[in-house]
Order: sequence, then C-alpha cells, then structure tokens
Amino acid sequence: ATRTFFKLAFSFPTILGFTVLLHTTFSHPCSSGDNASAVTCKLICPFIYLHIFQTVRHGFPYQPSSMAFDPVQKILAIGTQSGALRLFGRPGVECYCQHESGAAVIQLQFLINEGALVSALADDSVHLWNLRQKRPAILHSLKFNRERITFCHLPFQSKWLYIGTERGNVHIVNVESFMLSGYVIMWNKAIELSSKAHPGPVVHISDNPMDEGKLIIGFESGIVVLWDLKSKKADYRYTYDEAIHSVAWHHEGKQFICSHSDGTLTIWNVRGQGKPIQTITPHGKQDGKKPEPCKPILKVEYKTTRNGEPFIILSGGLSYDTVGRRPCLTVMHGKSTAVLEMDYPIVDFLTLCETPYPNDFQEPYAVVVLLEKDLVVIDLAQNGYPIFENPYPLTIHESPVTCCEYFADCPVDLIPALYSVGSRQKRQGYSKKEWPISGGNWGQGTQSYPEIIITGHADGTVKFWDASAIMLQVLYKLKTAKVFDRNRSREDKGSADVSDEDPFAIQIMAWCPESRMLCVAGVSANVIIYRFSKLEVTTEVVQVSNALQYRKCLQKMHFPLPFLFFKLTLALAKTCIKWLRSTPLKQSPGYQVDLVVQLVWVSGEPPQQITSLALNSSYGLVVFGNSNGLAVVDYVQKTVVLNLGTVELYGSNDPYQRQPRSPRKTRQPSGGNKGEKDSKGKRKKNSLCDINEGSATSEDRCKSPTSGNMSFSGLLKEKCYNITAFVPCRHKTQTVDQLRIYLQYHRDNSFSRSRSSSVTSIDKEAREAIGSFHFCETFARKGDSTLTPCLAVGTSLGTVLILALTLPPAGEQRQMQPVIISPTGMLVRLKGSILRMAILDSTGSQLSPAYESWYEPNVTADGEEREKVRKRRPVSVSPSTSQDLNESQYAVVCSEKQAKVISLPSQTCIYKHSITETSFILRADVVQMSQGVCVACFCANGHIMTLSLPGLRPLMDVNYLPLTDMRIARTFCFTNLGQAMYLCSPTEIQRITYSQDTCENLQEMLGELFTPVETPEAPNRGFFKGLFGGGAQSLDREELFGELAAGKASRSLAQHIPGPGGIEGMKGAASGVVGDLARARIALDERGQKLGELEERTAAMMASAESFSKHAHDMMLKCKDKKWYQF
Repeated sequence: ATRTFFKLAFSFPTILGFTVLLHTTFSHPCSSGDNASAVTCKLICPFIYLHIFQTVRHGFPYQPSSMAFDPVQKILAIGTQSGALRLFGRPGVECYCQHESGAAVIQLQFLINEGALVSALADDSVHLWNLRQKRPAILHSLKFNRERITFCHLPFQSKWLYIGTERGNVHIVNVESFMLSGYVIMWNKAIELSSKAHPGPVVHISDNPMDEGKLIIGFESGIVVLWDLKSKKADYRYTYDEAIHSVAWHHEGKQFICSHSDGTLTIWNVRGQGKPIQTITPHGKQDGKKPEPCKPILKVEYKTTRNGEPFIILSGGLSYDTVGRRPCLTVMHGKSTAVLEMDYPIVDFLTLCETPYPNDFQEPYAVVVLLEKDLVVIDLAQNGYPIFENPYPLTIHESPVTCCEYFADCPVDLIPALYSVGSRQKRQGYSKKEWPISGGNWGQGTQSYPEIIITGHADGTVKFWDASAIMLQVLYKLKTAKVFDRNRSREDKGSADVSDEDPFAIQIMAWCPESRMLCVAGVSANVIIYRFSKLEVTTEVVQVSNALQYRKCLQKMHFPLPFLFFKLTLALAKTCIKWLRSTPLKQSPGYQVDLVVQLVWVSGEPPQQITSLALNSSYGLVVFGNSNGLAVVDYVQKTVVLNLGTVELYGSNDPYQRQPRSPRKTRQPSGGNKGEKDSKGKRKKNSLCDINEGSATSEDRCKSPTSGNMSFSGLLKEKCYNITAFVPCRHKTQTVDQLRIYLQYHRDNSFSRSRSSSVTSIDKEAREAIGSFHFCETFARKGDSTLTPCLAVGTSLGTVLILALTLPPAGEQRQMQPVIISPTGMLVRLKGSILRMAILDSTGSQLSPAYESWYEPNVTADGEEREKVRKRRPVSVSPSTSQDLNESQYAVVCSEKQAKVISLPSQTCIYKHSITETSFILRADVVQMSQGVCVACFCANGHIMTLSLPGLRPLMDVNYLPLTDMRIARTFCFTNLGQAMYLCSPTEIQRITYSQDTCENLQEMLGELFTPVETPEAPNRGFFKGLFGGGAQSLDREELFGELAAGKASRSLAQHIPGPGGIEGMKGAASGVVGDLARARIALDERGQKLGELEERTAAMMASAESFSKHAHDMMLKCKDKKWYQF
C-alpha cells in the first residue's frame, strides 16, 4: 500500500545543548486495513515544541575523587573521576554539574562565603564556578600547557590561588581575572643546596596561620620549605627520609605535622629545622627501638580545641600484617585513640570546624568521610563517635540495581502509607544532632503531584522512593529474600558486583498503585505476590494440595509443549523447593507475602527465564511468560488457571510453519551440583544485573542470559513438568488447607528433524517468547458488541493475541468458582518484539485497566462490608460517539520497529508508523500528558521520540543518549506527565522531562545553593598581642603578585578561557521576574563591598567637614573684636 506523507523538519536548540528534530508526519486512516488504497489526509495541526531537560540527578557520585566544604555557607562539593561535580546543601538541595572535558577532578577549593568554587582537573585545567545561580556555570578557565597540576591552595579571604605542579614549581593565579601572576616560586630556588636531586612534585601548599607572608611547601621526596613571600627566599627547610603525603598546621603557626609513606607522623617546630620534635607511628608495633613500618598515612589534620587536647585525625597507616582489615579512620584525642572501620576505601575526609579562620581554635565538631561508595559524617562531640543519619538518597547502589519502575500522579494517600511503615525500619544509634551540611534553600516549585520510583536490587530487596517535586527520599524497603532460607557470608554483603551468589535478584516488577498489590519475578524463576498491610502478621509457608494434569494427543502436536522454567543462575545443590522457609515467618507492617510460585528443575530441564509479568487486582490474576509460553495464576484461589505454550495460543491459525525439534539428552541435576556448572566445570555468571561499566552491543540486549545454551528435551518418554505454588497460611484464621499444585505436561514419543542450514531460523520461530501483557476490558473477537475482560499477549515475533477472561461474580462465588480463559485468536502483527499495548476510547483518551481499591487484608469483616471496597473500576465508553463512528475503542500496539493503532471491534489498522529501520526500540510506554496521550519511545541509537495518539504523528525526536551498556536499557522508563528516568551510572539516577509545564517551572523548582550569610567576626587579637605584635600578620598580596610588582607571566605557560557563566550567561538561562530578581541580587552582592567603602568615605568626609566648621566658628568668635595689629 502506498501512503502520502507531509514531512517538515525544524531544528531548535535547547538549554542543555541538544538539537530537537521536530517531525510532523500525517498518515491517513486506512478504511480497510493495511492493504487499502492510499487516501491523502489533509490535516492541519499546530507544531508542538518539546524539549528534553535533565531535571536532577540523585544518588551517590560515581567514582568520587575529591571533596571540599564551605564552613560558612555549609555546602559540600564532591568531584568525580568523570569530571562531574555534585553539590549538596540541606536535605533536598542538590545540584549536578559536568566539566566538558570529562577529566577527573583532582581538587576542589571553595571561595568561602562568596558563592564560588575552584576545581582543578587531571587535564591540567583550573575552573572557577559561579554558585550564585541555580544552575552553576563556569566563569573562567585556565589551561596549563607545560606543567601538570598536583595541588592547589586558596587562603581564606584571598583572591590569589597557589598552584603546585609536578615539576615542583608554584604558580599564583588571580581568581577574579583568572590570569597568572609573574610571581613564580621555582623548585631549585626553594631547596637550593639542601638536596642534590629533584624534590619531586608539590604535594602541599599552605600559608602560616599567623603570618600570611610565610608559605609552607611540601615536596613528595620528604622536603618541606618555609618560603618568605616578601624576601622571595626560603627561611627554613625540613628534611625527612620518607615521602610526604600531607601537611597540617597548628593554629598558632608555631608547629606543623606531616604524614609519611611509612605510616609515621612527624611534628616540627617552625624555627627548629634539624629533626622533628616528635615522631608517632599510630598503628606501628614496637619491635626493639624502631617500630615496624606501616602503610602510608594518606592524609592528616591537626585541629585544636579551646578547652581540651587537640585532635589528630588521619586515614591509612595500618600495619602490613592486618590482612583483610577494612579501611580505617583514626581519631587521636589526647591519650585516647579511636580506630573507626569503614565499609569501603577512603577517598578523602574533611574536619568540620566552628570557625573558618585558620588562626583561631578550630573547635572541630564532625568529620566528613568520602568513601568509594558512601558518604559518612562522624560526630566528634559525642562519646563513641556516632555517625549522623544521612538524609541524602545515597543508598541506591546499596545493592546493585537490576530493574526500575517510575510512577507519576499516584494516589495521594500512597506516599504517607509507605512512609508510615518505612519509618519503623530505621536503624538506631545515630547521633542526635542535626545534619551539619545545612546550606541552601529549597525551590518554590508548583509541581505537586505524587511520584514514586521503585528499584529492584541484586540481593532481592525492593525499595520505594518518594520522587515528588524533583526530590528523592526512601520510603520503604522490602526484603524478598526473607521468603527463602538464606545462608550467606557477611563478606558478600555490600559487594557492588552481581555474582553467582545473588540468586534472589529482582528481574521484573509489576505494581498496582491503587490496590497496592506488588508482584516480583526473580532470576531464580520465582514469582512472589505481596499485599500491603498496616498490621503485623505471622505466616508460614506450606506446600499446597492440588494436582492439575494436562494431556494432549501426540498426533495433534506440531511442537513440544511448553515448560515454564527459568534457568537458574546459581549452584543448585538441591531443588528450589528446599529454599523455601519451613519455619513461621513474622511479617512486619508493609508488604506481606501472599503467594510464592517457584519454578523447579524437573527431569533434567532447568526453568527458562521469565520475560514478562503483569497483575490485575480487579481480576485477582497474575500472568507471567517466558520463551516457551505463559501461565496465569489466580492469587485469590491460590491456583494456576492456565499454562499454555505460545503455539497453542494461535490454535489452528498459527502463521509460522514450526518444525518439531530434535531430541537432546536429558541432564540430571538430581540433588547434586550438576546444574550449577557448565561443561568446563565453571560457575555460570549472571549477566542480567551486571552493573559494572562496560561496552554492550545491541545484539546483547536482545539475548537472555540463557539464550546461548537454551535446550529442549526430546519427547522420548512421558515426562512431568511442575510449577509448585506455595501459600502462606495465616495463623489468625487457620482455614487454608495444605495445597500442592502441579501442572503436569505429558509428552509422548519423540520427533526428529534434519540438521540443515535452516535450523537457526526454525529455532527462532519455534522459540517465540512472551514479551508483554496488558489487562483490559475490550472486544474479545472481531465484530463483538459487548466489552469483556481480556488479556492481550504480545510475543517476540510481533504478534498480539487476545485471551478472553470469564470471571465468577464477586463475593463467595469468586472464592469457589474457577476463572475460565479462552484464546480468541490473533489481533495484529508488527515488525519486532511487542513492547507495549494500550486501549483508547472513542475520544482518544487512555482506558486504564480495572483495579481494586486497597483494603486492609488482615482485618476481619463481614462479607458485605468487605465487598463495598472491593469493586472494580468501570470502563467508560461513550455510546453516542461509538454510534457515530461505528467504532468504540482503539488498540495501540508498539513494537521494536513500529507502532499501529487498531480500531475495535472491526480489528482494522487505521494508523501505522515506522519508528526506526536501522535500530530498535528499547523501551516504549503509552503516557498521559497534560494535552493528551502519546507514545514515548527510547531507541537503541539514543533517540527519544514521542508520537501523538491516535494519529501517530511524530512530536519529538531528540538524539539524547546512545546506548553504551545494558544498565541504561534495563533501567530506562517513562511515566505520565512527561517524566522519565534511567541509571546514568551504577550509583546514580538521572531524571529527565519532556513536559512543557515542568520545563517552564524548572527554574523555580530548583533549590538555591548560595544564601546571603554574614562572615563570622575575626578572632580578637587581645590587648597585649595588639600592643606587642603577637597577633596574625597580614600581607598585601596585591602588592607582591600584581602586574606592577611581579610583571606578566609567560603566555605559553597557560591559556585563559572565558566561561559562559556570570550575569551574561545567566541572562539566557533565566527569564521573567525571577531572572530579573536573581540578576539584581547578584549585581548587588558583587557591588556590596564597594558600596560599603563609599559609605565609610562619605561618613569620614562629613565628620571632617563638621570639625572644620566648628574650628572655623571658634576662630571667628576669638578674633571678632581684635584689631589688625593685635594678631
């Protein structure tokens, strides 16, 4: 059939730099299916301008490398190895920035209380970030060409930045203009004759707290130099045999402490350059006169208190014989030494103090410890050093994420209900003080609809997150592994890599927000159904009593009957039934087990991977499928209603000429470990939930973990294949008898086929997997006039089949009478695997599946009262519109390649759109927008596309994110109101939006990092220190480092690159009243100091004028009556 398309393409730039290619394709409705003659449809439709915005990023910064803290603004900054920058304020105030180069952030320095941040990268560039706007931007950049940057230091209330290099030189940069000063401290002049060799890179720079003109420079080889900035020479040099890792000052400026590579600490007097006054080996054992060497102490901090002993805090330095010991942070306070073990290696730590002034008693109150996969804050003011409860959503990766679901516009009572049960799960023993990182202000967004994100993890946990208003907070945590006997070593806990020892990993989740029913499918071929309850209950998992047998005559079979078994990813020492708990299970308020279905090994055949899952609370049914067929479970009656192979769904109308399979030898796992290893005796690796970074081709996405070695048993003799369902029996009623449900498929005789070159294609057609399900109330057959409950089944070969459901009436009959399911045939075929199906009414509005409202399952009530709340949601159909169009509904079907809209009940295709020819769709959802319904697609080539419904007109096509690994394909999901999310790294969730309403309100929704705060007063010098010069000595750095005194730096040394930040850059990003106010506030802040100086000068001039006037008046009165000769 030929079609006429009118295509217009426009390119629009967005704020994030993406190019939005906006297509509008008009396809005509086909009056009689795909083979109808072409009809040109003249349709005028306004263009819809859609952006893709990155709204916010949640989670722990992936691969952190550096950290900084502003003690006045109370803002924490973390840099990563990929060039990302994460800023944290009070809970709910977060910000994500990215350096364009992607180089690792080696150091961060705040301009304290000035709303600016300096970042130094591994590519030898230095950047100045403006934090006074909601989306920070780079103001200036400086790229070094001939030297590698190793260390940076910015003194408090100074505009001159010291930069140490790998060659041992120190350069000075003006942070206002980001220009290099001509003042350079060369390494050879700093050490002179104290060493014959090069001292190595600069590892530390800091000025004396009591004398800004004295600069201490630490070299890697062990040499420390005290440099006099005014005289441009070294006052003292301190030499030690071991390499230096860090240096810290005592606040009085008379002593400093160094950490070394042999695990020692050396304390030096400034005026004594011979030997250190004290050498400490915190973790060294005394072996004779000299303690044994230890691991390097990577960092040390020396903090003093006004009323007690100083704190010496260090990381590293453990003895070499402590094999397997976890990383430690050591806190030395007086005579006590506390060793605090960490779960992960320490990247960096900072001590939070009461004052930002280095020449005053620091009074430390907390330590922020940045680990490789966690952020820990320790309370120094309480005994035992408890940690603060972390309010940030940094535990997403506590166990690797294996799947995600995103729900917007949820019922309003759902988040409070989850929070109420989740609040009881909080751990005890945290510090009672408030979280010390408390800077910034929340945004004033108008978006108020509830949003929930659900994450499934490798250890079997399911986490519910409140994602409303671009924030993220954990609500509730469900541990599905409690259903099974789980004996795992503590060493495996906390591992970020999914291995064979993760048999409880969550693979697929299905959730009904209205009824709060939850169903999860695990990698070990188990399906668990949960009900939500606010009451505690005790259950026990018992085996159940019934046997269902299904036989089919061999003469009518063209293909082996299906075996709904999923290939296990761990060692099977025993059958899966042995995993189930035999002891009573105490279930806390929250999600409680209602039914467990475990697929088992039988006659040597492993269960196949579960590829699709769906539940409907109104029907009381759960359906799941795999590469061979599907099973429907009635969780109300605890029975298996249907178990069919894909070929049997077609009946006699099978479009594929499937050939019988050749027999294979039967494997025998019988109680041993044969099922757990491959032919080489190696343990099989689960690739489903591997979250480590790595490349993955598009073909890998289409393969299941078992697709490479999937096998079928030959029909050599009669076999029995089991699905065993386990029901928790509630102790409150004790009315459920023990049941055992067996689905037994008997296969007689055997088939044979030649091993020709067409084996691969035959296998592909024969192994038609179930890809998706959709419960609906629609027309089951062509030409039907009444709506019936149905189940739409989508397969991997692009076929949509309809199963009609006959449900017993509600009440006692629903408990007793069976559910009858009958296949009605094929609805439509598309190219590629079916990903999503939906039903629209005659006006184009989406018809959601029927659901049952939530009720408390553990409260005993009479039948009438219970049935009042157990009503199905009716499906609305407009009779008048249906009569006019002679059509009542539209079925929307989206596959990996194309989308179609089918008119019901005539079952004719009225709209068709080819989404991609060269790639394939990874995720497709029918989402509700404020203007209507559309199909949202994420393609493997990185494009995000939206299609209007029911016309399938392309609204947006953005080349956003190429598929780089399986993690993105596994976690990308759309939801209503134009929201989407995916895991951008193994530890972080990136949320994006294509909603115009959200884009317009995004600036107001974002929090503010910088808030006007007065800088604390400088410490009082005291009368005697002021009189005799014992206080801190100031330095006019402008006089030393300015262009007049120091000259210009070499142009070839570094290149200045102006950034897009500042007021000019913000003019393009902000608009309206909010933007004008922000620009005015920034301008006032920048001119505040000059206005203050002008006010002081004006006051001084007024006082001088009044004094002059008074003296003149007195002189006039004195000389009034005198003659000229009397003067």
